[in-house]
Amino acid sequence: MHMNKPILFIIALFFSIAFVCAQEKKTGPVISSAGAVWAIENADFPTATDKVYKAVFDIMDSPESPGQLNPSIETVARYLNMHAQQGVPKANIQAVMVVHNKASKDILMDVPYETRYGTPNPNTDLIKELMDSGVSVIFCGQSSIARDIPKEQTLEGVQLALSAMTALISLQDAGYRLIKF
Repeated sequence: MHMNKPILFIIALFFSIAFVCAQEKKTGPVISSAGAVWAIENADFPTATDKVYKAVFDIMDSPESPGQLNPSIETVARYLNMHAQQGVPKANIQAVMVVHNKASKDILMDVPYETRYGTPNPNTDLIKELMDSGVSVIFCGQSSIARDIPKEQTLEGVQLALSAMTALISLQDAGYRLIKF
């Protein structure tokens, strides 16, 4: 039996969509509340499981809605989870968030956040889970003053730097690779 090319294309497309839809994104094993990723089997570009992955995330943007989780912060969770799911030991997955500009509000404790924006900080639990897993959070001192967010109002464990620029340069000098999305 001979099928024409459009019908073969439609059949192939259907099975491709069915395969993708059958696969589920999964969180964990590092961050369970966020950071779901797809499993990638038989990748052509290998993921070395004995390598130390050091990333610094430049977190500067924030959603307009104060009740929305910052997707840039969730990217850090995805980074941790995807590498751990591929067999990279947790000790070999290192991450630092440098927070500044509009994202400065996202590291506020709940009371000051709610006072300013009328809702609890949607990022609090994820940031705490990230810090509990070893992620450092560094806050730009320049943004602290410019946006009237004193360090005392930020989540416990947040470190204050002279500036985001200073922190980014220092971390890159220490072997961290810049992630800007």
